[in-house]
Amino acid sequence: MQIIKPMLAKASDLPERDDHYAYEIKWDGIRAIIYIEGKQLKIFSRNSLDITGQYPELQELANSCKSDRIILDGEIIAFDSHGRPSFELLQQRMNLVSPKSIAKVRQQVPIHFVIFDILALDQCCFFDLSYLERRNKLENLRLNGPHWQTPSYTLGTGAAMLEATRKLGLEGIIAKRLQSTYYPGQRTGDWLKIKNIARQELLIGGWIPGKGNRSGKIGALLVGYYDQAPIAAKKRGSPPQLVYAGKVGSGFNEKTLETLKHRLEALSRPNSPFSESTPKLSRFVEPQLIGEFEFTEWTSNHTLRHPVFKGLRLDKEPKLVTRET
Repeated sequence: MQIIKPMLAKASDLPERDDHYAYEIKWDGIRAIIYIEGKQLKIFSRNSLDITGQYPELQELANSCKSDRIILDGEIIAFDSHGRPSFELLQQRMNLVSPKSIAKVRQQVPIHFVIFDILALDQCCFFDLSYLERRNKLENLRLNGPHWQTPSYTLGTGAAMLEATRKLGLEGIIAKRLQSTYYPGQRTGDWLKIKNIARQELLIGGWIPGKGNRSGKIGALLVGYYDQAPIAAKKRGSPPQLVYAGKVGSGFNEKTLETLKHRLEALSRPNSPFSESTPKLSRFVEPQLIGEFEFTEWTSNHTLRHPVFKGLRLDKEPKLVTRET
């Protein structure tokens, strides 16, 4: 089975030609490609990890499909008590591996697969079809069930939809050019993500010990991003530089602090991975863990203002973490 990397969206403002785009909700979860063949289902993350065993409730999707082979693109999410997707809640499912632990937690945190694209059906591949053609084929399948759904999209109503998501407290919307074909693993600009809330994936390159009631624990994380992706840096002729983006001291509970300290201590290194100086008493780690952070804005010093930790991301390669603009 050939593993497909999902097509990606670029951070953007609303497009100028509203009538050239369809708009979808930006779901706050983890991207996944689902492969169904002969009633057998496999789930792969954005960085091609097999995460099938972590979400057993989606096996029912394979049984409900009438086609022999189907490949679906979408997002795994968890809804909070208000019916909003919650990345923090999904964290409770993301790191589980044992069937016993998964069976226990899935009772409190059920997941759902939001399907927004179809890449293949039976013997036909749909990469070269337009967005509208693919969506029509997807909707004809009527894939809606206890743990999966095919949400609707709107045409040419970007500003209104963005405002509606803002009022609902949602992250934002995705604009997809109507005639765009599917480019696996690429960020072509045909798909745009427009956010109500500033969010950024960042690498954790160190931490500062806590004081007071956080004595012996993490006080703040030191975070950053690469100035260029590997391919661009290779053309430049020098390795990517890890840019310091500030420290983050909020958004943690006791369990999160304990988990982070345990994982970061295993990645300890003697020197800083950042290209700039960091606060005194900094302790450094190999920049392998990716965190998701909310913040109000970027400062003139290129650091985050009022950042809040939302959770770890396991579905992206660390070397690909760059600043979104």
